[in-house]
Amino acid sequence: MTSSEHLTRPGDGASTERRTAATLPGRGNWPLRDHPTTLWLTAALVVAAVGRGLPAADWLVVHLVLLGAVTHAVMVWSTHFAQALLKTPPNLDGRRQQGRRLALLLLGSTLVVVGVPSGWWPVTLAGATCAAGAVTWHGVQLWRRLRAALPGRFRITIRYYLAAAACMPVGATFGVLLARDPADPWHGRLLVAHSLTMALGWLGLTVTGTLVTLWPTMLRTKMDDRAEALARQALPLLVASLLVVVTAALVDLRGLTVTALLAYAVGLVWWGRALLAPARRSAPRRFATVSAAAAVGWLLVSAVGVAVLVAVAPDWSGVGEQYDRVAAALAVGFALQLVLAALSHLVPSVLGGGPSAVRAGLGWFERGAPFRVVVLNAAVVLWLLPLPSSARVVAAVSAGLTVTSFLPLVGLSVRDSVRARRAAAESTERPARKPLEDKPFWSSPQIPAALSVMALAVAASLGTAATAGSTGTAEVTPTGRTTTVHVVADALRFTPSTISVPRGDRLVVELTNRDSTTTHDLVLDSGVRTPRLAPGATARLDAGVVGSSLEGWCSVVGHRQMGMVLHVRVAGAPAAEGADAASPSDPAAPTMASGSHAMGGAPGLPGRSAMGPGPTAYDPVLPPLTAERTHRVTLTVTEQEQQVAPGVWQRRWTYDGTSPGPTLHGRVGDVFEVTLVNHGTMGHSVDFHAGSRAPDAVMRTVPPGGSLTYRFTATRAGIWMYHCATMPMSAHIAAGLFGAVVIEPPDLPTVDRSYLLVQSEAYLGASTSAGAASEVDAARARADLPDVVSFNGVADQYDTTPLTARVGKRVRFWVFDAGPNRATSFHVVGAQLDATWAEGTWLLRPGSTGGSQSLSLGVAQGGFAETVFPEAGHYSFVDHVMADAERGAHGIVAVTP
Repeated sequence: MTSSEHLTRPGDGASTERRTAATLPGRGNWPLRDHPTTLWLTAALVVAAVGRGLPAADWLVVHLVLLGAVTHAVMVWSTHFAQALLKTPPNLDGRRQQGRRLALLLLGSTLVVVGVPSGWWPVTLAGATCAAGAVTWHGVQLWRRLRAALPGRFRITIRYYLAAAACMPVGATFGVLLARDPADPWHGRLLVAHSLTMALGWLGLTVTGTLVTLWPTMLRTKMDDRAEALARQALPLLVASLLVVVTAALVDLRGLTVTALLAYAVGLVWWGRALLAPARRSAPRRFATVSAAAAVGWLLVSAVGVAVLVAVAPDWSGVGEQYDRVAAALAVGFALQLVLAALSHLVPSVLGGGPSAVRAGLGWFERGAPFRVVVLNAAVVLWLLPLPSSARVVAAVSAGLTVTSFLPLVGLSVRDSVRARRAAAESTERPARKPLEDKPFWSSPQIPAALSVMALAVAASLGTAATAGSTGTAEVTPTGRTTTVHVVADALRFTPSTISVPRGDRLVVELTNRDSTTTHDLVLDSGVRTPRLAPGATARLDAGVVGSSLEGWCSVVGHRQMGMVLHVRVAGAPAAEGADAASPSDPAAPTMASGSHAMGGAPGLPGRSAMGPGPTAYDPVLPPLTAERTHRVTLTVTEQEQQVAPGVWQRRWTYDGTSPGPTLHGRVGDVFEVTLVNHGTMGHSVDFHAGSRAPDAVMRTVPPGGSLTYRFTATRAGIWMYHCATMPMSAHIAAGLFGAVVIEPPDLPTVDRSYLLVQSEAYLGASTSAGAASEVDAARARADLPDVVSFNGVADQYDTTPLTARVGKRVRFWVFDAGPNRATSFHVVGAQLDATWAEGTWLLRPGSTGGSQSLSLGVAQGGFAETVFPEAGHYSFVDHVMADAERGAHGIVAVTP
């Protein structure tokens, strides 16, 4: 009897399970084989539940499932079934070799899911190379098994596996190219080529090859006599269709892409005829068989769905914008559901222990099976339908809860299987056979209960969306129609920037962030909004039934002021409706006011006498020069609450957690190698005035999680600014992203004290309370209406923590004006400056008979001033632009004998 006959010979359930277990090598516990799939699924659920703020969170969930959980399962089970069918010697591909492949796959998958969201393309490339290498190695071992095996039936299954293994490195290559975020139309083309090569090729061919033999085993019935022939006939059509799909997509032949996808669907139908006869003899009634049947159905629906999407979309960009729907059907309906089916059937068999142990494990997976199957598949249907975003949230939560409920069942199944195996080993009597309960699946009362729960959840979500999202519904009669508009966010603009909606229609906006560097979102003045989207992500905003014109904008600080505004115009609405009375780009417009204070004046700050204890003062001492001539520095962008005046808080954007950022100190000729790491929630960058570099690469905006390396040589002396160059720069600098590079002129005399004072402004938002502080008010920054002006980031800090000096000793004050808007006139009350140097040249040399009362600097200019204090006392230093001194730009030098 061949191995395939051994797998599928009809008989009672116990004998079938016993034969299946006997053909699967590596029985017992093997952590590297058994645990990664569960761990990947758990990680996907955690990200879906609490990790929505992570970069590319949707991408991460899909790939934790497909690249992590499903690919690992495919590697494990295709190896098992190849051994079961071919009966090759165990030493041909032993456990050690299999373990190395699985470890390489685990490493590669981990690197990819870290590299893509972080924007670390070399890490992504390394991960894809490892994963593709593991699958290629897997394919080579399958080929060796096939060549070493004796002639037998169902060698065609191994050929399916070989074709699938050949697809995976190709799909991984497309994925690596896609991670470079190419512009459309290549983005849409590569998206289709990558996803279909992986889903229809790597996963689809493996599944179809396996189910030819596994399906009747799961049903405990005889195989269709035509199964081998049908599988052999379908394989060339499936492979050829997939090859044409990928090629046609890449060369922009959309009609041929559609035709090839439909041909792939025909191949699936032709192959699927082998599953019908076993299903007629023994209808699917277990969780494993019903889920597997549903998964195959979703594979067919997905192939046809992509064909329809490619046919109706206006271009490849439109295909990319809508692709998340098809991706859900492939990832959840097909791949994830099939993994759950396979685990529920095969895990007890692999653990072994005899029929009683296998049945003990299988029993857990039947708990609530009809309810779980219906909820999961209903969730996929809801995701595909053109329903409001609230209904899609219901779908996502339902699918997540279903998968979450499956994971403890795996643990309970393993526990009871092990217990039954131990009991059988300790008993001298043969255990009584206890068949599984044969409850009818489709007549279970759990099915109407599941449908009722889903219907109620959707109805509640639609009611909530209608209440929260409708605009003017009391004055307008809903038409029952839905207007869906695709909007792209890129280069600080929405495209289109104005959309028209018939009065009474429900408006749905599909927003895609095509910006390669920063996050965007969309907020409507009705209160509905999307989450902040990482580059490449898409979200669906349901504005409800629209009865009057609306305004929308990106809420990322400064983006609205730069013109990132969306106008929603209602056909037939009165001209007075909308927000045209004040342009959002006008900093004086009331709509741009931040919080309770108007744009015409600064909000009141606490009086100094009521400020209480101040923050820890920024160290004003200039860091000493060192002997090193190559300075390697890492600047990490973070966003955190900090005080800008004692008791006055703002959510600041910082380099290395301080504002100003770290001071760099060197000589002419020194080399600076700076690594910028963005741990913020939006795109940031860095621009060093101290070096001469083309801005294109080194000053580019880095997306959240990304990094770059900036190398320059200091060829001229000066005190140079570095700052974030992401637009709007006024907001990014005012928020705290600035610092100084001091390059000393040659032969600069030493002094007793050397201080660095960086003047800057802060523009406060609505809240200045700790724990709820607002970010920078970009409109106030643009209008040059500062609330605080300070030295080294905090107003008044050097009143309570004075600088120190000694009588008769020379003190050098390095002064730099970071702005972003206001010049400074540095003055020390009670002292005369006897040496001044600014912008690379001496204004007043030491030893001259002249003197200076202030050092005047424009924005982004710097220099130093020196003095010798004649007697002990407290000398104030101020910006002699007195309005700014009164806003906090002052401090004290405490001079001792």
